[in-house]
Amino acid sequence: MSQIKIYDTTLRDGNQDRNISFSLEDKIIIAQKLDELGVHYIEGGWPNASNPTDLEFFKQIKDIEIKNAKIAAFGSTRGLNTTAENDPILRSLIESEAEVITIFGKTWDLHVTDIIKTTLEENLAMIEESIAYLKKYCGEVIFDAEHFFDGYRSNPDYALAALGAAVKGGADCLVLCDTNGGLMPTEYAQIVSAVIEAYPNSEIGLHNHNDSGCAVANAIAGFEVGATHVQGTINGIGERCGNADLCTIIANIELKLGKESIGKESLKKLTEASLFVNEVANIQHNSHLPYVGQAAFAHKGGAHIDGVLKKSISFEHVEPEVVGNERTLILSDQSGGATIVEKLKKIYPDIDKSDPIVKEILFKVKEMESQGYQFEVADGSFQLLAKKIKGDYTEPFNIQGYRVIEEKRNGGEPYSEATIKVFANDKIVHTAAEGDGPVNALDNAIRKALTKFYPQLAEVHLKNFKVIVIEGDSGTSSKVRVTIETSDGNEVWGTVGVSENIIEASWIALIDSINYKLMKETNN
Repeated sequence: MSQIKIYDTTLRDGNQDRNISFSLEDKIIIAQKLDELGVHYIEGGWPNASNPTDLEFFKQIKDIEIKNAKIAAFGSTRGLNTTAENDPILRSLIESEAEVITIFGKTWDLHVTDIIKTTLEENLAMIEESIAYLKKYCGEVIFDAEHFFDGYRSNPDYALAALGAAVKGGADCLVLCDTNGGLMPTEYAQIVSAVIEAYPNSEIGLHNHNDSGCAVANAIAGFEVGATHVQGTINGIGERCGNADLCTIIANIELKLGKESIGKESLKKLTEASLFVNEVANIQHNSHLPYVGQAAFAHKGGAHIDGVLKKSISFEHVEPEVVGNERTLILSDQSGGATIVEKLKKIYPDIDKSDPIVKEILFKVKEMESQGYQFEVADGSFQLLAKKIKGDYTEPFNIQGYRVIEEKRNGGEPYSEATIKVFANDKIVHTAAEGDGPVNALDNAIRKALTKFYPQLAEVHLKNFKVIVIEGDSGTSSKVRVTIETSDGNEVWGTVGVSENIIEASWIALIDSINYKLMKETNN
């Protein structure tokens, strides 16, 4: 069975989505999730002096165990009027110490003469010399042929010559980029075939944008004529209309094309990865995404429900479990508990689907999800919920009440103060604290009250705080979902809160974050 290599560029190309701005912490935890999924390459970003986040990513990722993927650094060919040896971009790529370096170069004659304003010959030299120089320091160099398809349409001889320059330089893979995203599958396949015929000994990859809605279809067309490498993003996030959606591509490779990418076992993690990336990105998950959307296997019509209950193939092209999703029968609100069981095994290793508690927890999770909760990046809240339902949890403290004051005086900076009353260790503690905003003030106040009883809370600090607005069913109300990422220096955990009141939603997530820490410490 032939294999298609999966090159994920969520952290770089996906980060160019107008609604997304990944922090360093976001990029690291997404990289870990992608590695767990089993992709072959993770493009970490463009390490250069003007991009400190990406520079730091490559420094920190060296100390994190990456089991399956190769980390790739991205950049461009050398600049004009310089040498490869003296080019700062190429030097920064080498200094990143990435296993793989990917550089893009011009293949459309219009871009050469009208955009970077140089000669066609100089551009070829830029490609060849840059790759040859990088190959001295890095074992694997990938060439992204920018605007290749438009270039081939305009001047096929020159577009192929640009690939030839990359081959002379020693490129390990030639990636054909539909940068403007405008090609149709038939023409796309014809051009890929021409490239494979011209360079039969080179690995050919694909990088598609979705401006005509054909990014995934074009990738499939490319696989069918011999391409063996594909670049894209989780959920298709990216600039303008986005990139080719790797979730759809991977599922189609494994289930439809008779080829292999990440393997059938890893395919079961696909939905989890899809939800995870969007939650970290703080954007709403598209429920209608193929394979991984919450509606992908949702049935509402009576005839559909009747058919799928009798024989799932009657209304489903694949079983939802193979991609880690689950069937939802909207009329009766039934769904499987496999995902719940997997999550529960973290705290109850011997549990199985037949345990009555699974159904009870599943019902509660579904109920809370209908209210706006999401537990994909809030495992701390999920574990607390499960323990409460199972009766294995005792509250370490009880909040009697809180109050938050927000003031702005004489045009100065806003002032936040929180007052709380808490019952712990048979004592009432009433205290107050200031903070940079209401949530920080609440965080400071609860710590101030509890640290004397639980000194381990001094190690705990908030790493990330995100808010997303949830549309109300009636259109007249809205809720917010707050997710908090907390660390004690050894472990990072997520918690979630939902309310019409942003402070209350934050408070729910904050209290869960503290309770999770105490639960782990006491094995409660």
